[in-house]
Formats: sequence, structure tokens, C-alpha cells
Amino acid sequence: MTAQINATVAGVPRIGPKRELKKALETYWKDDSTGRNLATVATQLVNQQADNLTEAGLDSVPTIGRSFYDSMLDTSALLGALPTRVADIDDHGNDGLPAFIDRLFAAARGTAELPASAMTKWFDTNYHYIVPELAADTEFRLDDAALLADLGDQLTRGTAARPVLIGPLTYLSLARTTDGSDALTHLEEVFEAYARLLPRLAERGAAWVQFDEPYLVTDVDRDDARKADLLARTRAGYEALVAAAGDTNLLVQTYFGDGDLAIGTLSGIGIAAFGVDLVTGRTDERQADDTNVADADLLPSWTGTEQLLAGVVDGRNIWRTDLARALETLKTLAARGPVGVSTSSSLLHVPYSLAQETSLDNDPQLRSWLAFGAEKVAEVAVLSRLLTGTETEDDETAVAVAHDAVAGRRASERTRNSVLRTRTDAVTDADRRRNPFDQRREVQEQELGLPPLPTTTIGSFPQTTEIRQARAKLRKGELTAGQYHQAMVDEVKDVIERQEALGLDVLVHGEPERNDMVQYFSEQLDGYHSTDLAWVQSYGSRCVRPPILFGDVTRPEPMTVEWFRVAQSFTDKPVKGMLTGPVTMLAWSFVRDDQPLGATADQVALALRDEISDLVDAGAKIIQVDEPAIRELLPLRASQQPAYLAWAVGAFRLATAGVDDATQIHTHMCYSEFNELIGTVGDLDADVTSIEASRNGMRVLHALRDSGFELGVGPGVWDIHSPRVPEQDEVDTLLNEALEAVPARQLWVNPDCGLKTRGWDETTASIKVLVAAAEKARASVNA
Repeated sequence: MTAQINATVAGVPRIGPKRELKKALETYWKDDSTGRNLATVATQLVNQQADNLTEAGLDSVPTIGRSFYDSMLDTSALLGALPTRVADIDDHGNDGLPAFIDRLFAAARGTAELPASAMTKWFDTNYHYIVPELAADTEFRLDDAALLADLGDQLTRGTAARPVLIGPLTYLSLARTTDGSDALTHLEEVFEAYARLLPRLAERGAAWVQFDEPYLVTDVDRDDARKADLLARTRAGYEALVAAAGDTNLLVQTYFGDGDLAIGTLSGIGIAAFGVDLVTGRTDERQADDTNVADADLLPSWTGTEQLLAGVVDGRNIWRTDLARALETLKTLAARGPVGVSTSSSLLHVPYSLAQETSLDNDPQLRSWLAFGAEKVAEVAVLSRLLTGTETEDDETAVAVAHDAVAGRRASERTRNSVLRTRTDAVTDADRRRNPFDQRREVQEQELGLPPLPTTTIGSFPQTTEIRQARAKLRKGELTAGQYHQAMVDEVKDVIERQEALGLDVLVHGEPERNDMVQYFSEQLDGYHSTDLAWVQSYGSRCVRPPILFGDVTRPEPMTVEWFRVAQSFTDKPVKGMLTGPVTMLAWSFVRDDQPLGATADQVALALRDEISDLVDAGAKIIQVDEPAIRELLPLRASQQPAYLAWAVGAFRLATAGVDDATQIHTHMCYSEFNELIGTVGDLDADVTSIEASRNGMRVLHALRDSGFELGVGPGVWDIHSPRVPEQDEVDTLLNEALEAVPARQLWVNPDCGLKTRGWDETTASIKVLVAAAEKARASVNA
């Protein structure tokens, strides 16, 4: 084993601090002659990241090379396992891009002729990955030229580059098969492919190789003979990798949960180090005097034989680390064996740097509470020097400053609202209950008078160039507030007219005024801070700016009522009021960690409850409260899930249960696996739930049928994240499948998700297909 790693991070972002890769990607997708520019931008970002980490004092730099969409998709390309349907696509690898680049993009995004692969959430985060598509006869053929070239470039530059690979167990556990076979039957084959790769990485000079195995923090260890066998096969596979690696050290990295299972499964076979998350898992137990560093009595399986890379700096949230408390944890662990300092997870999940965040220029107090990516790297470096006895006076000062900032946040009056806390204390179970669904349905059917299989969309319509330009001009002062407002009113009128012309039954206002479904509301709620440049990658080129939820949440005034009134004034058809649910408001924010999540969710729920009441008073008959993240936050361990579901469901019902029977409550869920949560979807008690389904092969239909689901439901029949117009037969087939699973009285017809990322031409053509499918199905139902 070579010298141990003293300071590192578990992973790095790749989209660029100013979204440079996003812009280069979207240019290439419009014009593939710009491949050289895309290759150059990706290389520059990798080099810049490596230089920054090295200059900060890290002695091992994780790299995935140039990643153009998603690491799981990169792994499929590396293993020669991209979907067979994209095999004949011509590539443009002669511009400095990987030879498989256009096949990779076709799998991720689809083409005009080919559907995209399924996309879902990466464990319990808001990052999305492209789901591998395998079959019993899949053969894994290494396509490692791009990886080896990128690694060689970094090592030539003098970077202590550490290639990061998705571990075989995690890759296959998250894969799907097209023929019903078990993807995990390929476990030995993937290990063998990696065993062929490791000597090639060693030849290039890699001193360390990292395998990410977050699947080892899930329930894979539960008392089941099959799972025990799976762990034994995993141990044998890694033992073979150790042998193949020669003098190259292997690091197995886990995150998002307790790393003890990984250590217990893989210790004693020659793994050089284990990376573990010592932050995740205590949010709901934290009190005001706690920190975001877990106790050092975790990891009973760790005997000190292998090095421990202790993730004491939070890689997923943006709060400053109490360095003194973190150092206590590190020293306690160091008494048991060799310890290095790391982040709890990849920095993919946090913004790049506080230095560029202009929204905090006038709020030094809030800025002092925060640490983005660059600041977390600095925290790791300080802790490493303190642990190894090489600290400077500046490091000692940093410890004191961090301690004061953490203590100041706990004591700040900005984080607590006594009036709101009195109100939340008074909430009863009755505040979370509506009358039975059958009773509500009868009233709603009379009130709304909708046809069978009513058609609608999820909420947003294309955010056109004109809309974005108007928003930019408002920020620059080139439009007055009144001029901008009128421009958005004109957009709403246009969207309503288009929907009426297309024949949709329930309309939406299109959300032209909204930049993001969470940020829009955070800008109008007290207790939130909305950022200007704190971008993080959600998937592909899609980036979001999660707001910072730092204090008690209250609603100073109505947020959406005016826009509902504007939209409803242009039509006699029902227009949905559109809100984002309490769980999603938490999940897609950087949420406070000084009180249980359930308490924060109830605060948001009360703000939404007031908004819903105002919408009803304004004439709204249908109100949609989106909860796409409710599956996303589900704990990875089954033992922790009931408590989460209790407060998550409770918060949604607190938000929505204040209306009378005639008001129809909708919710929407997307890009997570909801099959196993159909019971929870029912517990939410929304009158209608629309669920992303088409991109995932309508898998949710089996659960709907098997559970006897009785509420209204709209399984999406059109994948809006692929730049293609669905064929009529395709949508007809999906809708007929839905009718076989759900009685026609319960069924709605809708796309998978909102349409803000699509253009009007494809949107119009696709809605025509959707409406035609609904009309055809109605005729068969009424026959």
C-alpha cells in the first residue's frame, strides 16, 4: 500500500461553476458540428477542478474524466452496454469527443425515432441517473479509450488523479432488464470487466481507484439467504479486483447512510480504504446543540486494518461545519486506526463556491452560516492539517470562526417565529382529514361536469426565448415591473387559447412567470433565501438553484392567486391552481438541519393551506399540489421509512385538507419508483394523482391494479423529456393498458411531467396525439 490519503473529497461536480458544460451541451445538441467546442469545455472544467483541489491542499483528486451527462450512463458506455437500439447511430468522436458520444446522448435523450432510456432519482437525492438497460444475453465489452485518455491527461499534468467508477453491485442493482431477467446474474461479468480495466489504469499511473458502492447502505443485508449470497459474491468479486489491481490501491466509497455494512462485507481482503458518510442519518434526531457530524461510535465493523476516509464534512447540504466537533470525531476514530478526511458524499449536490453568490452580498450573517463546494474543500484541508499536526495559525482561527458561526445560527432570532410555532402546536389530526373520497367524488363530478377520461397537462408550458428574455430584461432594468407583468399576462392568454384550440378539458396557466417550481415559492416565503448563481446539476444539462431554507416558514401574502384569476378570466373551462407541495419544497431546497424535517414540513404546509384557501375564494375548483419528491426522500433503510412517511403524508394532508368536498385536489409525482409506494399515494388522499409512467414502461400500472387503487389517477402517456412526438399508436396502446389497470371513472389522460423544457411545435403535435387517444378511448368506453 502506498502512503495513505490525508485529504480528499468523495466526488466532484462537472456542470461548471457558470454552467459552462450545460451551454456547450445544448449547443452541440442543436449543431453537432460544435463537437470540438464541447470537448474543449469539458476538458477545461476537469482541469480547473483538479487544479482547485490540488491548490486547496488535497492529496488525492477524484475524477470521472469528462462526463457529458451522467456517471451511470458513463458506466454503461464504459462496459459496452448502451441500449442495443442505439447501436447503429453514427457518432462524431472525431472532434475530440468519445467515440460513443452520440449513442450516449441518444440513450439519455432519445431521438426523433428512438425513445430515451428510463431516468430516475439517484437514491434519495434530486440528482437523476439514466437507468441501465440490460438483458440475459448482454455482453460486457470494455470501451475504455476515453477514460484512459482522460486519466492520462490528468496524470501528465501532475494531478494525483483517482479514477472513480460505479461499483458492480450498485450498477446492477439499479439496472433494469428488457426481458424480465435478473440484472444481478451479471455480477461476476461486471467484476471481470473491471478486473481487465484495473491493470490498464495502473499502467497509466493510477495510484488509487475508487469504486462507489452506495447500494451497500440499503437493506441488502437483511436476513435473507439470497441477499447473504449476494454479499458473498460481492466480497469474492472485490477480492478478485484487489488481485488484478497489483500495486494500485482500491477505495470503496459509500454515502447516504451507514458504511458499516460495506466494511463488514469487504474488510480483510486487501481493500486499501473505505470512504464513509458520517453525516447522513441524524437530521430528525438533531436538537439545537447538535452538529452535522455523527458520533464516532459508528462503524463497529471497522477494526483499523484498512484506512478510513471519514466523511465529516457534509457533501449534500450547505451548512458550515463545526470544525472543533468534527476534529473530535476524527481524533476518536484515529485512535482506532489510520484516518483521512473527506466529505460525506460527492460535491455534485452543492453549488461550486460562495465567492460567486451575489445574493448574499447584503447578508453577511447568512453567508457566515454557509459552506458551498469550495468552502467544504477548504474545511477538509483544515481538518486534515489539524489531524496530522501540520496546522497553521490560520487553521486555528478557522476553527474558532466556524464554531462562532454555528453557535450564532443556533441562537439567531431569524430562525424562529413564535406566532407560527403557536399555530403548529395547535394542529390536530382533524386538520389533516377530509370527508371520504366517494362522498367527495360525487360532489366534484356534479360541480365540474367533465367527460370520461378528462385530459389535462401537468402545469408548465414552454418557457420560450421571449419569456426568458423578458425575465432577463426585468433583472437588468430594461423592462418595468408593469411591462413585465403585462408580457406575462399576454403569455397566459396565449397558453389558454392554445389549450382550448387543442381540446384539453382542464387547463393550466402555463407558469410563464415561474423560474422554478420551488424557487418561485421560496422567493415569496419568509424563512427562505433564494440564490442567484448557486447552480447544481439535476440531470444532463438541467440545472437548478435550490433555495436555502434557514428559518421558520411563513407566507406574507398570497403567491399565485392573481395568476389564477388572470388565467380563469380567459376561459370558461376549469383552470387548475398550481402549487408545490411541502415535501418537495424541502427536498429541492437546502433545508435547515436544526429541527426535525417533519416540523419544517408542517410549517410549509400551513403556508400552502392558506394559499389554497385563497385560491378557492378566488374561484378555483381544482388545485394541484405537486409532490414529485415524496418518493425521493424515502429513507434507504426500511426501518426508517414509516416515521418519514408519517410526517410526509401528514404535511401534505395538512396543506390540502382545509377545503370542502367540491374542491378537487390533484397531486403530481415523477421520476422516482412509485410502485412500492402505491399505499402511500392513497394515504395522501388527493382526489387525482398524475404519475410519470411512459418513460418507465407504465410499470406503475401493475401496482395500481394489484392494490385496488380507488382514487383518480393519470399515469403519464407521453414522455416529455425526450425530444420526439409520440406516435398515435404508441399513446393509444399506453392508454389502453391504463384502462386495463384502472376503471375508466378514475382515469385521467396527461403527459408525464410539465412542458417548460419543450418547444411549441412538438408540444402542440404531442397534445394533439394525446387528445385524439383520449377521444378514441372514450368512444370505446361509452360503446
